[in-house]
Amino acid sequence: MKRILLLLLCCLCFVRSLVRIPLTKKPSLRSHLRASDQLEDFLKDHQVDVFSRRYSQCYPPTLVSLKPGKTAERLYNFMDAQYFGLISLGTPGQNFTVVFDTGSADLWVPSFYCVSPACASHHKFKAFESSTYIRDGRVFGIHYGSGHLLGVLAKDLLKVGSLTVENQEFGESVYEPGMSFVMTKFDGVLGLSYPTLSEELGPPVFDNLINQNKVEKPIFSFYLNNSPGKDGELLLGGVDEDLFVRPISWSPVTVKGYWQIKMDAVKVQGTTSFCRGDANSCQAVVDTGTSLIAGPTMDILILQQLIGATPTPFGEFLVDCARISSLPVISFVINGVEYSLTGETYVKKDVIGDRVVCLTGFQAIDITSLFGPMWVLGDVFLAQVYSVFDRGQDRVGFAQLKARPTE
Repeated sequence: MKRILLLLLCCLCFVRSLVRIPLTKKPSLRSHLRASDQLEDFLKDHQVDVFSRRYSQCYPPTLVSLKPGKTAERLYNFMDAQYFGLISLGTPGQNFTVVFDTGSADLWVPSFYCVSPACASHHKFKAFESSTYIRDGRVFGIHYGSGHLLGVLAKDLLKVGSLTVENQEFGESVYEPGMSFVMTKFDGVLGLSYPTLSEELGPPVFDNLINQNKVEKPIFSFYLNNSPGKDGELLLGGVDEDLFVRPISWSPVTVKGYWQIKMDAVKVQGTTSFCRGDANSCQAVVDTGTSLIAGPTMDILILQQLIGATPTPFGEFLVDCARISSLPVISFVINGVEYSLTGETYVKKDVIGDRVVCLTGFQAIDITSLFGPMWVLGDVFLAQVYSVFDRGQDRVGFAQLKARPTE
């Protein structure tokens, strides 16, 4: 009898340490702006240099992270985020919808005292209602690709699924200028990258989960479902064997900031077109905070030509929707394994007025790296694999998804 009770306790302990966070897929901010015919004006108003000059006087001069030019070094740009989940802060808990973002490290939500229009349409944290709130008072700032953020630091009880993190450092945003966050479908961001990317002082959320022994293993994994009517999940503490087929192909993290790995090649219809002949190949950042695949400007322009895509004034590329099934296969070779995307998986359909447009999921972005050209693998890629992020051994793994049952 004692052995049975002990076994049950062990099972309960294991269940508690593997926590599923349901992720809901919603239209991105870019899609919303495009559908409402506001994308062109938005992009003009939110050019990095123009935006920096317009609002620079609103920020303390000591915040180096908000200096013009810093944005080019970051992936912070949630215009294309699509997958969101719930967390709660404080006692009693106050719920927020966040982006679980492997491209950043900080946790922030809007403050009750936020003065920006963006905060009016989102849930706001009320510090005075939490009995576990610890005031910090230091100022933080984050410079995004499509906006800025200013706030104050604090600590409180964080709940992610059934896991609780005590004294979690987070940011209460009090100023979100421009329209970047007004129309977003999320309240804040929970970063899952390495601590070196953090603008806030104190360990990021997943580091605290590890330090406080709240997870079975120092691993989290993503399942992003692109099927209509389906969503995804984040699993903290391990992997879900029911969702993928072994083996997991592992790649070591090359720089502990982003989840950055080496990529051997990018192929178009089986022929190596990019990263070839480079001793270091290319670098790839695995980023759940964007729906796109991004690469160096010249490579992406050539790739769009090979696809037969037509440029738009917004830096996007259109294809004829009738040609999707005949578009070339684009493959990414990582650790010797080839991950192939067909036109059906890398082309997105959006509605503008009464017509459907088809856009490729590739975007140009130039990011400096000591190891060579940098690519960003967002949800267009990640929805085709099961992705595993291992902080214990500093590696990223991909596995083939199990066939989805037909309904």
